[in-house]
Amino acid sequence: MEIYEALKKDHEEVKELMDELIALKNDDDYRFVLIEEIRNHLIPHARAEESVFYNTLRAVNADKKIVFHGYQEHLEAETLLRTLQVMDKMNLEWKGTAEKLRDALQHHINEEETEIFAEARAAFTKEEAEAMCEAFEQLKPKIEQEGFVKNTMDMVINMMPPRLADKIRSIGESRP
Repeated sequence: MEIYEALKKDHEEVKELMDELIALKNDDDYRFVLIEEIRNHLIPHARAEESVFYNTLRAVNADKKIVFHGYQEHLEAETLLRTLQVMDKMNLEWKGTAEKLRDALQHHINEEETEIFAEARAAFTKEEAEAMCEAFEQLKPKIEQEGFVKNTMDMVINMMPPRLADKIRSIGESRP
């Protein structure tokens, strides 16, 4: 399987979870479960996608504006997700934020599956796209086990210029 199919599969799963969440009544406690499921799908997907897909695309001199825009949209979606998690825990009106998150994700997915995928298809061979898929699928479960701080740091590091990001990663790996 190529990376594009794996990403599309994840996109569909998150869209279904978002639709299910938004369909709930405001006081339905099942929202706690769904918000956690969304988090458990979205964060590993985003970090693995950045590490494997976006960073590789950036390394082959693809259109950096398109790639950086993808990073920005990940940041926006995660900010909305974190806001949703806090609002829900504080019993505040959560549905409006859930709808904003759904809309932001839908916008991002549409752009990614058209513009970014087109850029990647022009840059990568079928074999490279298959290798990225394998790396992406192997990385997601590892990321899911990591905590909030590590996931946030990885997001910031992924947006840095590759030489600086590699230096910071090597420092982190050498620590006990």
